[in-house]
Amino acid sequence: MYLLIMGLPGAGKGTQAAKIVDAYGVSHISTGDMFRAAMKNQTQMGKLAKSYIDKGELVPDEVTNGIVKERLAESDIKENGFLLDGYPRTIDQAKALDQILTDLDLSLDGVINIDVNPDSLIERLSGRIIHKETGETFHKIFNPPAGDYNQDDYYQREDDKPETVKRRLDVNIAQGQPILDYYREKDLVTDIEGNQEIDQVFEDVKKAIDNIK
Repeated sequence: MYLLIMGLPGAGKGTQAAKIVDAYGVSHISTGDMFRAAMKNQTQMGKLAKSYIDKGELVPDEVTNGIVKERLAESDIKENGFLLDGYPRTIDQAKALDQILTDLDLSLDGVINIDVNPDSLIERLSGRIIHKETGETFHKIFNPPAGDYNQDDYYQREDDKPETVKRRLDVNIAQGQPILDYYREKDLVTDIEGNQEIDQVFEDVKKAIDNIK
């Protein structure tokens, strides 16, 4: 079973990915892990990626695609299947993935999209507050400080402010929508309502995967 998981920041994609890997025994292929492993093992593509990273430059698509191909060619993939997480990030990468899978005699079985309304995500992601003295982290809605707390005793990191979160989500939506549209045309996408309890989301994910199987 060869799957791709997608979702906006804060949608719970990472949590669901871990549950899928645990329940189905597929290999979790995340971009960060792939890069770290390729550089640590000094593969041809890993060395190339490191040369760009060391110079503070973006790793070009052809190198990223090469690292993905190296990883998907490893023996555990045909044995266990995979769950791709964090790749592809562009249409060009999605098309490159098609070619990689063809070259390796594999094919994508489905795309699980954890779908959450962006307004809910802004509330989720911008609610974090930090106590000025202790550094303890809370959430205004989901994990507020005890009692009638004084807001002046807390601060928000720049990354957690609503306007910053909205900008980040807008960028992710702009990047992700064309990829989702691409896979929808191939009839591969199953949308999962992500604004539910974690276990209920996973029940829906399991139903989707079992239908794919």
